Amino acid sequence: MTEIKNKDIKVCGFTIVRNAEKFDYPVVESIKSILPVCDCFIVSVGNSSDRTLEMIKSIDSKKIIIMETVWDDNLREGGRVLAVETNKALDAIPDEYDWAFYIQADEVVHEKYLDEIRKQMIRNVDDKLIEGLLLKYEHFYGSYNYVCDSRKWYRREIRIIKNDKEIRSWGDAQGFRKNGRKLNVKLIDACIYHYGWVKSPDKQQQKQRSFHRFWHPDEWLKTKVTPSEKYDYSGIDSIKLFEGTHPSVMQKRVENQNWEFNFDIKMKNMNWLNKLFYFFEKLTGMRLFEYRNYNLKK
Repeated sequence: MTEIKNKDIKVCGFTIVRNAEKFDYPVVESIKSILPVCDCFIVSVGNSSDRTLEMIKSIDSKKIIIMETVWDDNLREGGRVLAVETNKALDAIPDEYDWAFYIQADEVVHEKYLDEIRKQMIRNVDDKLIEGLLLKYEHFYGSYNYVCDSRKWYRREIRIIKNDKEIRSWGDAQGFRKNGRKLNVKLIDACIYHYGWVKSPDKQQQKQRSFHRFWHPDEWLKTKVTPSEKYDYSGIDSIKLFEGTHPSVMQKRVENQNWEFNFDIKMKNMNWLNKLFYFFEKLTGMRLFEYRNYNLKK
């Protein structure tokens, strides 16, 4: 095992957000969850029609630096505007920082992982072969009691990268690449809790209508997005009960959930091939033909 050096590192967190209040993003909780391992945190606040800017300003930390930006709503192909805005925040990180810790406005890190995250940043900061750290994921769905467990939900993604300006947000800002190639990353024993699919059905429907605009033209939206006022959560393929604890910053949201969602976890809304893949993964821990936007290094 590589010895951990007693080394000072500098870490800058960064995120983008727009209309967090309107669409009920837990962005304040998201930022607070990783502030303890960050020396600085850049929040790029897009032009919003609600109190998003005031929400960010309410965070009581001198680490926070706010950038106000205007999103180009014409960049709708493949969610490109999300990567463009992410790169604006990434470019604002000063060269003195070793690591850039990216977190999306609906992602939260449990405090139990912070020590391991910092340990791995220290351990890998001087390793030229490692360009980023790969984190595991839990995708919550419908309520705070269920998580997705089918192959349609990504298991891992890059959220911590070296402060290298040749590294760019890729696609719709889900991951990163360097000069178009996949990053060399190390998988660490830490997890991102993704709460993007835990909202009241009316808020989720509002979010879906808005979010699809980052990918599709208005004609597509008219035919593909249901006119219902409430999102139908019942179409999920497979979920299971969540047996852990939520991050401390999320406790108030968990306690204040004001809608009901129940699901028969024995139900598997999949075709026979996906059922085969599903049960193979449960038996072996292997995900066949998994898409990876990274090169995994030992």
